[in-house]
Amino acid sequence: MLSKCLFPVAGYGTRFLPATKAMPKEMLPLVNKPLVQYAVEEAIEAGLTEIGFVTGRGKRAIEDHFDTNFELEHQIAGTGKERYLDCVRKVIDEASFSYTRQGEMRGLGDAILQGQRLVGDEAFGVVLADDLCLSTELGVLGQMVQLFRQFRCTIVAVEEMPQDQIHKFGVIAGNEIRSDLYQVTNMIEKPTVAEAPSNLAIIGRYILTPDIFELLRETPQGKDGELQLTDALLAQAQRGCVLAYKFKGQRFDCGSVDGFVAATNHVYQNLYLRS
Repeated sequence: MLSKCLFPVAGYGTRFLPATKAMPKEMLPLVNKPLVQYAVEEAIEAGLTEIGFVTGRGKRAIEDHFDTNFELEHQIAGTGKERYLDCVRKVIDEASFSYTRQGEMRGLGDAILQGQRLVGDEAFGVVLADDLCLSTELGVLGQMVQLFRQFRCTIVAVEEMPQDQIHKFGVIAGNEIRSDLYQVTNMIEKPTVAEAPSNLAIIGRYILTPDIFELLRETPQGKDGELQLTDALLAQAQRGCVLAYKFKGQRFDCGSVDGFVAATNHVYQNLYLRS
């Protein structure tokens, strides 16, 4: 049974300075709801209700958001404004939350390794809140949970990327199992166009089996001098099985200003106005 989901949220969000100087980038609002809440709601929909955050300095607002604010709730109790808290109250009621710190920014692989104390020795989901994934039916993580129940191995979500964007991602090569599913044979972190083994880029949704922790401990520093999750996943693919899944839905890169603005406009037109 999958029940746990890890959220690495220790990054500084430098592309959004000065807004992120004192506020976590994950708390930037898409209309009236912070980015991280969309991600947590996706995990809950997938049945992953034990939520773990790998945080860093200046991230206290995330912890406060997923907690009760007695003064605020008392102030607006019995007024029309009380309904604005309904969606976050629902999240708080349906999930449990735990937190640990990544003391030094050493890459996504290190953040996952720090999260072992929250997820233990079992398979778990990973969501990068920068990637807003929206689907008209089951969310992306929910789609991946269904696949995990069938295949019982690590699964990464992938998306076809244009050549001018491919250098920003981990990129896979694999043997096609069906039109939307591949058994991974190779992975390269942030390749040049010439190095890229395909146009299938890994995005911020993973289901990882617990042997990933030992592989991360064995993995040397990689691209940019960081512990790269991609390198550990390649070792896992070579020793066993890693699947890459072309998900159903729409992704917005909210780690970039352009992507964040596009996501805000989409949420306003398609979700907020219809709620």
